[in-house]
Amino acid sequence: SPNIYGSFCAFLPVSLFADSLSPPVNVTIREVKANSAVVSWDIPEGDPVIGFAITQQKKDVRMLRFIQEVNTTTRSCALWDLEEETDYIVHVQSISMSGSSPLSEPLRFRTPKEAETQASKNEVTMEEVGQSSQLRAGELIIIVVVLIMWAGVIALFCRQYDIIKDNEPNNNKDKAKNSSECSTPEHPTGGLLRSKV
Repeated sequence: SPNIYGSFCAFLPVSLFADSLSPPVNVTIREVKANSAVVSWDIPEGDPVIGFAITQQKKDVRMLRFIQEVNTTTRSCALWDLEEETDYIVHVQSISMSGSSPLSEPLRFRTPKEAETQASKNEVTMEEVGQSSQLRAGELIIIVVVLIMWAGVIALFCRQYDIIKDNEPNNNKDKAKNSSECSTPEHPTGGLLRSKV
């Protein structure tokens, strides 16, 4: 993406070389699609680089596309508006305050058909669907296990509750018996004592 300090993209010749600046190394192309690609590179350590310049050329075509960006430390650039099934040659230059480095080694790549790009997207989508269905199956298993555990806990609680409930009437009867046994002798004895007196 263009830097806020400005970028320049046009059909222009390469600028003057700076003697002390080395060309970028490890120039690679990635994310190649029918209409776009990303070029990336490294710069030799210690070079006072403030930007980059890229020349993009169709094979067997003399016209160049020149992309330049300054006030940036980025080491990659997106190439847009490419044509499908087309061979391209890319060079990268480093830019310093005193000028530009020599061109990097040429990097050649070919854009695929639009249909091939769509097919690779579909493959990724199918993989994602497979992964998501596996996740869903795993989640369902976990939910079922948790529900079974809760059902077991509830069943155990109900069983214990029934046992406690069944024992409660017997306890009440025993309490009633004990209270009646304690109270009945008092009245007769009291009555008997009164009658004797």
